[in-house]
This record gives sequence, C-alpha cells and structure tokens, in this order.
Amino acid sequence: MSLSSLALIENWPVPTAAAGVVRADGTVLGTHGPAGHRFPLASVTKPLAAYAALVAYEEGAVELDEPAGPAGSTVRHLLAHTSGLAFDEHRVTAPPGERRLYSNAGFEQLGDHIAKATDIPFAEYLRQAVLAPLGMTATSLEGSPAKDGVSTVEDLLRFAAEVQAPRLLDPRTVAEAMTVQYPGTKGVLPGYGHQNPNDWGLGFEIRDGKSPHWTGSSSSPRTFGHFGQSGTFLWIDPDAGLACVALTDRAFGPWAVEVWPVFTDAVLAELRR
Repeated sequence: MSLSSLALIENWPVPTAAAGVVRADGTVLGTHGPAGHRFPLASVTKPLAAYAALVAYEEGAVELDEPAGPAGSTVRHLLAHTSGLAFDEHRVTAPPGERRLYSNAGFEQLGDHIAKATDIPFAEYLRQAVLAPLGMTATSLEGSPAKDGVSTVEDLLRFAAEVQAPRLLDPRTVAEAMTVQYPGTKGVLPGYGHQNPNDWGLGFEIRDGKSPHWTGSSSSPRTFGHFGQSGTFLWIDPDAGLACVALTDRAFGPWAVEVWPVFTDAVLAELRR
C-alpha cells in the first residue's frame, strides 16, 4: 500500500527527504523517498537513547530514581529534561524538578551513567539493547547520545513499531515513558518558544495542548515523539494507531514549522478515510 500524502515531501525545500508510516502491528503502510538513505538524526537520537536507558532499568543496571547527573538529580530527571542542566553545557541552572530545561548535556550525563553502570560504552549498549534486536543494522550512534545518531526511515519504522507494541520492554515501562513526568512544569520547546506546561515523558516529548507545535492540528493530545535540528521527526499517535517518520538533510527552520504540521494532518486524514 502506498500513501499519496507521503508524496508531499517532494514539495519540501530540502535536498533529500524520505518518510514512512507504520501501524502498531508493524505493518508499513507506505514510504516515500530513499527509505534506506542514512540521515543524521540530531535530537531524534534521544528516543533511541531513552529506550536503551529503559532496557538498562528493566535489566536492573539502573533505577529510575537513583542519583544521576548533578546533585539532587536522578535518571528520571535526566530523561525528562528536569535535571537543571543547561542546554549544551554541563552547568546547573536550576534545582532538579523545577523547570523543563531541554538539555543535551543531560542526555550525555545519562549515557555516561549507564556506561558506568553496565561497564559497556553507551553506543555499544544502545546497539546491543535496541538496535541489534530490532534489526536496525543501518543505525549507529557516532558520538553524543543527545544528538549524534545516524539512521534510515526503514530502521526508524522498526523502532516506531516496537514502541507501539513493545517486545524489548514491558508495555508498562513504555506507558510510563509516554506519561507526563513532573506535571505542570514550564519550559521552552526549542524552535517553538515558551510552553506552559511543557510536557515530557521519559525521553519522549508529549504533545498535549502545545501550540504552536511541530505535529498536526489533528494530532491527538497523546501524540508523543521527537524532532531534530537536522530536519527530522518521529511521532507516534496512539489514538490513530500509527507512527510517522520523516528525515531530511536540511537544518530545522521556518520551512519545517510551515510544512510539517500540514504533512502530518494530510497523513492522518488519508488514513482516517
């Protein structure tokens, strides 16, 4: 089956783009563009890193509420961007749990924490815990767990199917990951300004009532996922029972703010028909 809505990526002002949609049962409903092309993910790396952290939790290597990162912070704080660490600096700017400070540094400290707990470099732990079991052979972590993943639409559709119908994790753990952590916490959603509240789960951003937003106006409030500064996104809409991935090689900017929601609404409308 192919989806005509996916062809909208041909109108995007980007050199290369690929997109795909997968149902919760793993059925790929369609792809468009070079689905096997490897793109830098930027922050779409974070959900992959978070999933590996949750495997480490289920294996008993770490606890969600054990100390990690700056003083007073826990693994949960790092996953939920409430550790108080600055965006790209290993510097504390708020007490843990007080504000939603989106932090690459937090995910780097999370990776270091898991590497120490498991005695395995984090990139290798991610490969063993998530990528290899899902057959994500074209995906690798080439630096920071916050932003240095490289992957394909084909591989990320495998990951999106797993998150919708977990085999590597207990479904209750994944339900926790898509549940708001530290409800009512304000903060800035990069590219979209101050949000009150700025809801986040464990490594996944939760749409809720945010406006403006990078998903569609018809996306359910339960939609969760991530976008990246390299012009990439992955969203999962539990109410629609599907997930969508789009990868490009143009940095996020006004072009993405304009075309991504229209694209998402077109995908959802086509599948509702």
